[in-house]
Amino acid sequence: MRWLANLFSIATFGLIAVVVAAFLLYNAFSSNLPDYSMLKDYKPPILSRIYAGDGKLMATIAAEQRIFVPIDVIPKRVIDAFLSAEDKDFYIHQGIDFSGIMRAIFTNVQNMATDRRPVGASTITQQVAKNFLLTNEVSITRKVREAILATRIEEALPKDRILELYMNEIFLGRRSYGIAAAALNYFNKSLDELTVAEAAYLAALPKAPNNYHPVRNHDAALARRNWVIQRMHEDGYLSAEEMTMAQDQPLETHERDDAEYITADYYSEEVRRELVERFGEERVLEDGLAVRTSLDPAMQKIATRVLREGLISFDRRQRGWRGPVASMPSTDNWQELLPKVTHPPGSGDWPLAVVLEVKSDHVAIGLIDGETARIPWEEMSWARKELPNNSFGPAISKPADVLKTGDVVLVEEIGKEQYTLRQIPQVEGALIAMDPHTGRVYAMQGGFSTDMSQFNRAVQAYRQPGSAFKPFVYLAALDHGFTPSSLVLDALFVYNQGPGLPLWRPENYSSEFYGPTPLRVGLEKSRNVMTVRLANSIGMPIIVEYAKRFGIVDDMPTLLSFALGAKETTVERLTTAYAMLVNGGKKITPSLIDRVQDRDGKTIWRRDGLACEDCQSPGWAPQMAPPELPDMREQIADPRTAYQVVSMLEGVAQRGTAAKLRSLGKPIAGKTGTTNDSKDAWFVGFTPDLAVGVYVGFDDPKPLGSRETGSSVALPIFQGFMEDTLKDTPGTPFRVPPGIKLVRVDPHTGALASFGTEGAIWEAFIPGSEPVAGGAVSILDGSYDGTPGSATAPAAANVAGPAAPPTTGTGGLY
Repeated sequence: MRWLANLFSIATFGLIAVVVAAFLLYNAFSSNLPDYSMLKDYKPPILSRIYAGDGKLMATIAAEQRIFVPIDVIPKRVIDAFLSAEDKDFYIHQGIDFSGIMRAIFTNVQNMATDRRPVGASTITQQVAKNFLLTNEVSITRKVREAILATRIEEALPKDRILELYMNEIFLGRRSYGIAAAALNYFNKSLDELTVAEAAYLAALPKAPNNYHPVRNHDAALARRNWVIQRMHEDGYLSAEEMTMAQDQPLETHERDDAEYITADYYSEEVRRELVERFGEERVLEDGLAVRTSLDPAMQKIATRVLREGLISFDRRQRGWRGPVASMPSTDNWQELLPKVTHPPGSGDWPLAVVLEVKSDHVAIGLIDGETARIPWEEMSWARKELPNNSFGPAISKPADVLKTGDVVLVEEIGKEQYTLRQIPQVEGALIAMDPHTGRVYAMQGGFSTDMSQFNRAVQAYRQPGSAFKPFVYLAALDHGFTPSSLVLDALFVYNQGPGLPLWRPENYSSEFYGPTPLRVGLEKSRNVMTVRLANSIGMPIIVEYAKRFGIVDDMPTLLSFALGAKETTVERLTTAYAMLVNGGKKITPSLIDRVQDRDGKTIWRRDGLACEDCQSPGWAPQMAPPELPDMREQIADPRTAYQVVSMLEGVAQRGTAAKLRSLGKPIAGKTGTTNDSKDAWFVGFTPDLAVGVYVGFDDPKPLGSRETGSSVALPIFQGFMEDTLKDTPGTPFRVPPGIKLVRVDPHTGALASFGTEGAIWEAFIPGSEPVAGGAVSILDGSYDGTPGSATAPAAANVAGPAAPPTTGTGGLY
């Protein structure tokens, strides 16, 4: 009895010691635990999505590719698969599965003599504790803390919330965080489209996604998937027949279909920059914003194509052939060597091909897929060798002058087994299209390819616009007393720049002078000397004020040469300024984003910011008038003189430097622009409801080539865009504002048109400024008074034509 009493005492004290030790250990491990209460309101980082104007997805932005899905919309078969694979007693235990722990201990004891990784017994709740609150450290301390947190989480959160957090947080490989992203990345499906076998495969991934890669580790992945399906049967989720059918299905994954995306890389990147500037990078990466843009997918596709075609055409015409991508010493094993050649950045969908044989009228080529084809001589006859200083090598007359056997080149299919020779152009460009009434940007292409450079030349490249700036000089003149029929002397103009500086003699592109010429003709034919004389008359400070008012520049020197477009601007800025001409002088701001919503669908920003009280009316009948939105646009120009400039720019497209546009058969207006030495080529134009700007030039400014101008380089790109965009759209005449009087005049002289005057046009005048028969004639001369900053010109001549009111500034009307 004494021995039993001693044994009992020892056991009692031992038990007390164990309890005390356990209590102390519990306090030690549970101290400084992370705050698990945050899981109640936790919102996991999810990707932000950018949509085109028609609702199609353009791009996603995320630190982790995750799409959050509430538990009540996750399909039952997906939940069943994960419970069977990870925690079949999830809805029974209180955070720790003791039976699972015993099974894991037994299994690990059996595996002690092997190299197998120890089996864990973590419940889904424990994994939530680890993923959200702890690290991945492999230690007993972390496991104890994890177990303590799991029990506390179970007390604080309902089971469905815990499972929801788990299924949206887990990493499943292929940059997929959460089951929704994994379903898209592995099977290109939404969750509700997954089969039992596909759901089981996803449930097989949490333990080690890389070990069950569907291609590299196909057999292991298939075995693991079938094990999950078997567990689903054992747990009562599948019948034996359903289990067999699911296990018999092949394991086939499908890449996400890029065709579902709208490709607009320059546009998407500009949207991303704007979002980061407005909301901050962290919010854009993690808050799951839904961004609706104004992009028109059809226009963007056309813009991308015509700009690339225009740059390729120029490159063939002016730059010459720069040689193959690579060369093979022998073509004996070309099928093995060709796939190893790296595609040049920017080559896009152009395949690589190796020259197998050179014939007299074609070359035979081999393609990566092992097929053979040919490049006819006609598709390489342009490829004279490019030499330094914009020159070409000897003339070529046969394929052997261009290619040799073993050359690896870029090609593009043009017919059955027929290809054309391609090379990536060195010249760059940009195109932007927008709504002139709102500033909503429909399309933006900032270069040949973002694979070569993400520098967006539509919004980031500041280049001289040249003559494309002239409409704003003419607008200033119209606002200061001139009319479209006012005569300006197109003759030698010499400008005194000041002591010690040479005299400046601007010239027309043709190097000729044309005498007294109406303003309209001066703009249609892009006469430099007339423009300078006009700017000298009204004063450069006024021109600078107009350039700033229309947002073309933030500031500009008051030097006379800047009237010819010497101040740098962007395609976006200049196109927006043209848009403000055609919309009647209303100020607009270009915008890419229409609306931004948060992860809950609440609109947190929208472009217009207009309040429409009548839009929320509880009832509406067909006979009721639609609600009216207030026009908040600032009026920055007289709509009458703005229309006069529009009419003159329409003449540019009918009779002037852009007369090629007549073939479109639609009311179109615009202006070419070319800088000194042809370093930059522009065309900016519009219809009544669409404004488009095009720019072409080298990133490192250098001449485009002999006789290359805005008309030969940029205009064809604009024309191609408008031709495809407007082909199914009826032509709309330009809207004439109130206060305009249309009078028939002779466009060559500006005088009233008599009966039978050839080529007479309807000219727009502000009432009281129209020409009258036999009226006095004034010709802007701009005489020299001997002081720096003034000009000299031949004496004015009196000719029949309309009168122009006097203006202020250096020079004057004579």
